Amino acid sequence: MAKKILFINQEIAPYVPDSEMSLLGRDLPHSIQEQGFEIRTFMPKWGNINERRGQLHEVIRLSGMNLIIDETDHPLIIKVATIQSVKVQVYFIDNDDYFNKRQMEKDETGKDYADNGERAIFFARGVLETVKKLRWVPDIIHCQGWMSAVIPFYIKTAYHDEPSFANTKVVTSLFAKSLESGLDPNFKRCLEFRDATAELLKPYNDQFDFDELGKLAVDYSDGIVEAVKGVNKDLLDYANEKNIPVLKYSKDNLGDIIKAFYNTVCPCISEESEDE
Repeated sequence: MAKKILFINQEIAPYVPDSEMSLLGRDLPHSIQEQGFEIRTFMPKWGNINERRGQLHEVIRLSGMNLIIDETDHPLIIKVATIQSVKVQVYFIDNDDYFNKRQMEKDETGKDYADNGERAIFFARGVLETVKKLRWVPDIIHCQGWMSAVIPFYIKTAYHDEPSFANTKVVTSLFAKSLESGLDPNFKRCLEFRDATAELLKPYNDQFDFDELGKLAVDYSDGIVEAVKGVNKDLLDYANEKNIPVLKYSKDNLGDIIKAFYNTVCPCISEESEDE
């Protein structure tokens, strides 16, 4: 049976403008799929995504759940589309409050949204709850972008007993800084969920920012990828100090390199996938 990789991406081209992150969000899943792996790919349904041009449509059977964040119900809407040029299907996490008619991390004036922390939490829980509904069990979850930074924490705490994730390994790609402002002051409180307790969050600053999010992701990941040039040196040093595998930046043969790295992180990813 083909090994399963879940990609949780902040940006994927062509749904958002081309960038190092969005191009990797498209090309890496495609490369891994071409090598015989079974994949699923998720991203937020940012407000600047043209649903008609991208041919997005709602998946009714997966939509309809309410996620409670900061004591408020937020309906979860799931949409799907296919990048025809690479034959990669993408699931979109949507919600009227957090994504509809809103940009990515910054508003029209160029300022970070004050509720970016809540948006990341909603996105993370929305992805994980949807994967459970799909009855799909990933061997590895690969997270790209600050919007996915709380995924490793949740996988190893709030969702660690879920059959879909009990044996899953987590890889996090680090990118250059994008958030300029700190997250909302209630971020830690909103992050608490099941076994993701306040006690586990004590080592982190009360005021979470981009770098603090990176540390949270590193602490609960099984492998780290230096995805681009310009990643914060302190964050890379922090990752290296954790004695977990760190893949240095390389622009060549990314699919092959990442596949080998997956095998380092999770020995269950073996050469047998090439023969299936």
